[in-house]
Parts: sequence; C-alpha cells; structure tokens
Amino acid sequence: QVQLVESGGGLVQAGGSLRLSCAASGRIASINVMGWYRQAPGKQRDLVATITSGGRTNYADSVKGRFTISRDNAENTVYLQMNSLKTEDTAVYYCYARTSTFLEYWGQGSQVTVSS
Repeated sequence: QVQLVESGGGLVQAGGSLRLSCAASGRIASINVMGWYRQAPGKQRDLVATITSGGRTNYADSVKGRFTISRDNAENTVYLQMNSLKTEDTAVYYCYARTSTFLEYWGQGSQVTVSS
C-alpha cells in the first residue's frame, strides 16, 4: 500500500503562484510515476503533470510554461509549482502515484481557487 498526503492548496488571485506538495509513505520503493491530476466542478479528472523516478516529465498543454513538477526521491515527495495562475486553473488537485506493477494511488485532494 502507498499513502499520499497533500498540502499547499488555497486561494490566490489570478497571476499569482502556489506550490502543492505530496508526501508518499508505505511501499514507496514500488513507485515509478508520481504526478498531479485536477478536477473542476462538473468536469472529469484530467492530467496536469507527471514525473518518473528517473525525472522524465509530462505536462498538459494547458499548463506548459506555467507549472513545474519536481520530485525529491530522498524525501519521497513530489511538488507542483504553479505560476501565472488563471481562473480556469480552479479545481481540486489530486496527487497520484503508480507502481511498477501498475497499481494506482490517489491523495485526498487539495482545493485550489484562483480569483479574478
């Protein structure tokens, strides 16, 4: 089992910045990919960014150039630095982890609200 605990959501004005953190515990040696998804009200959960244990990253087109995902393997933590936030970034952000055997785990979700 893997447990994911998120922190760092909140309210920010458009153009501002926030950083999300997600700490993993449990069978962390089995984790290959970590990342973030988000879900706005009435919409499906969509990919934001992922990072592999080797540091390869993948971003949704809508956040490229504004968001940066990083990973501290020693601390078993993944971060999402969000800059130049827009109102359309408002959503619940979920931390995600996938193991080498393709088991998937989710965090509890962190609300990010961007006001105009």
